[in-house]
Amino acid sequence: MIQPELLAELFAVNHRTIRRQTDGLTHEDSLRQLPFRGNCLNWVVGHIVATRSRVLMLLGEPPIWDDAEANRYATGSEPITNGDDALALDKILHDLDCSQERLMAALMRSTPQALDALHDDETIGHQLAFLHFHEAYHTGQTELLRQLAGKNDKVI
Repeated sequence: MIQPELLAELFAVNHRTIRRQTDGLTHEDSLRQLPFRGNCLNWVVGHIVATRSRVLMLLGEPPIWDDAEANRYATGSEPITNGDDALALDKILHDLDCSQERLMAALMRSTPQALDALHDDETIGHQLAFLHFHEAYHTGQTELLRQLAGKNDKVI
């Protein structure tokens, strides 16, 4: 059975890592594109926030973003190539922090039995575990995207 406390700890690690990797970066830094097919930091962190809406909904909470905000950062969406096409990095990070608070509260209210309930032919806990893996995958990308912004440092 998947434990809510463990999920909370794992999502907290991601949140701390993202905040450390984005520390000192500007909105313009977040828009820098890789020299090969990929997404900029703005898209990656925005995608994490958009995906957290699904996490929150699985826990019975309202989404952090509405469809208009989330769609720009959805899987398969076009790369962000200019600042007019992106949410401000400060807003994304603020909403990430809000999602973290709400996610932690929802997980602390949850139980292993609640996470063992079926939703779309799979347990909520297993869906949350996969979504954590997905978030951790993108969290790892933030290290390279920080370096792309010219920081040339190691924060974790």
